Amino acid sequence: LEIPYDLSKVLFITTANTDATIPLPLLDRMEVIEFVGYIEEEKLEIAYRYLLPRQRLETGLDEAVFEIPENAMRKIIREYTYEAGVRNLEREIGRVCRRLARILSVGDPLPAVVDEEMIETFLGPPEFFVNEAERDDEVGVATAIAWTANGGDIMPIEVVLIEGKGNLNITGQIGDVMQESVQAALSFLKSRAKAFKINSEVFENMDIHLHVPEGAIPKDGPSAGITVATAMMSILVNRKVRHDVGMTGEITLRGRVLPIGGVREKVLAAHRAGIKTIILPARNRKDLIDIPVKVTEDLQIHFVDSMDEVLEIALIKK
Repeated sequence: LEIPYDLSKVLFITTANTDATIPLPLLDRMEVIEFVGYIEEEKLEIAYRYLLPRQRLETGLDEAVFEIPENAMRKIIREYTYEAGVRNLEREIGRVCRRLARILSVGDPLPAVVDEEMIETFLGPPEFFVNEAERDDEVGVATAIAWTANGGDIMPIEVVLIEGKGNLNITGQIGDVMQESVQAALSFLKSRAKAFKINSEVFENMDIHLHVPEGAIPKDGPSAGITVATAMMSILVNRKVRHDVGMTGEITLRGRVLPIGGVREKVLAAHRAGIKTIILPARNRKDLIDIPVKVTEDLQIHFVDSMDEVLEIALIKK
C-alpha cells in the first residue's frame, strides 16, 4: 500500500532454540531472556497435569478408563523424545492415545494399564538412548559433561598414544574453540612434564590422538578443557581415570580452571547418567541454586580452582 508506518515504538518478541546462529549485529540489539529446559520430574508433572488430559480429550478418550504409569511415561520421555521442552512429548502421548482410540473403535476392550511393553508396541523401537557413565576405570578415557540445545549430556573423551613424531590428531567433528582448548591442555601438560613425572620423550616420539565419539554430531566450546587434560594426563602417566567422575571447566595454560555455562543442564545430565562425583569450577558454586536439592544430595560435587585439584580427584593412584 506504500503507507508509512512508525515501528520505533513496536516491540518484537521472537523465540529461538539457541542464540548461536543469530547474527551478532542483530543479537547485540536484542534483550535475551533465557528459559532453562525442563528436568525429567517437571516433564512428568506437565505430562500428567496437562498433556495427557488434553490428548485424551482430543482423541475421544476423556471418559475411557486406562492408566499410563510413571515408569511407562518415563520411557516415553527418555526413549522417544530428546528436547528441552515438551512439544515432542505431547506428540508421542497423542500417538499412544490414538492407538488406544483405534482399539476402542473396533470394539475391543482397552487395557487397564499401558505398560512399558505396550508403549514400545505403540511407538515402535526406542529412538533415543540415555548415555550412561562408563562402567570401568580406564586409562585415557575421561567423562565430560556437556550442554546441548536439548539439555545436557555426558561425553567421553578418548586419548591414545601412537608411535610417531609428536603430532596431535583430533577427531570427532570438533569446532575451532574446542580445538584450541585441546591445544591449551596439551601445552599445560608439556610445561609441567617434569613436575608430573611425564617422560618428555613421549612428546617427540609418539603421536597423541584425541577422539570424541558420535563423530556425526558437531561439538565446540571450551568447557571440556579440564576433561581433555585429565584424559591426556592419564595416558601419559598410565593412571586410570575414575569412571564415576564427570567434569566440566575451561583450562588455561597455567592450569587454572575457569567458570563455564549450562551448569544446571550439565549436572542434571550427569545425575541421570549415573555419575556420582562431579568436578565444577569454584566460580560456578553459585549456579547450584538452580538445581533441585534431591539431585545435589545424590552427588558429591567438588569445586576446584586448578588442574592439580582435578587430577587429585579424577586419577586413581597406582
